[in-house]
Amino acid sequence: MRPAVGPPLRRRATDWSLNALTYGVTALMLAPVVWLVLASLQRSSDLSTGTYDLANPTLDAFRTMWQAVDFERYFRNSAIICTAAAALATLLASLAGYALARFRFRGSSAFSLTVIGTQLIPGSIFLLPIFLGFVRLGRNTPVHLFDTHLGMVLVYTAFFTPVSIFLMRAYFLAIPAELEEAALVDGCTPFGALFRIVLPNAAPGIVATFVYAFLFAWDELLFVTNLTQHDAETIPVGIRTFISNFQQRYDQLMAAGVVATVPVVIAFFLTQRWLVRGLTAGSVKG
Repeated sequence: MRPAVGPPLRRRATDWSLNALTYGVTALMLAPVVWLVLASLQRSSDLSTGTYDLANPTLDAFRTMWQAVDFERYFRNSAIICTAAAALATLLASLAGYALARFRFRGSSAFSLTVIGTQLIPGSIFLLPIFLGFVRLGRNTPVHLFDTHLGMVLVYTAFFTPVSIFLMRAYFLAIPAELEEAALVDGCTPFGALFRIVLPNAAPGIVATFVYAFLFAWDELLFVTNLTQHDAETIPVGIRTFISNFQQRYDQLMAAGVVATVPVVIAFFLTQRWLVRGLTAGSVKG
């Protein structure tokens, strides 16, 4: 008779299966990134014919892409617009999320549902009204938002603030209200308790919200394509220009993709610990 399979053996088999599944999914997700890096180290002629010379990589694409389409301008615009929009959305979301988490007023629950419900509406529906609003505002007033950094910052802030409020509200709910009550007993004002007690404890949530808004703004293409013309174009627009009707520079396209990915990867790994804590806030009640 064969001995019955005990719980330890079954547990080990389950762990091995989960590990194999995890490694398989990870390899599947990293494969496009690896291919992007390898392709950026090849010549355009090799990419066009599908013959990869992995033994002799070259950095020619990285050297020429900066001058081919003035990629530095796109990179600078992305850094300014995305950082400003993420910071403004995080600031507004922190204040609104704290109010929704700590105060009860008429319509607070409905407002919370409405805020997250706005994410169910496709963003493309707002494109034409925003475009017409920018054009008419520039024609009839001294305020010019079309093809400006300020205009794109306002658009991205408006789109990322609702979900940022949802994230910050969840994190503030996870912070015990007793901490603020103790600070008030010790002589702090409500604003003092907010800035000295609540916000330092909410730092992981604030970082998670900022990184979330920054990453989504960094990759956005639809609005920046239609609401800019030259001065405020960002990296996604710059990457698209490597493919035209008369010329396809696949090597420079891949190199630009690598350059555009590096800041995102660095930002993620620098804030990974806080990002995970912020996104999982409120999911476990202790």
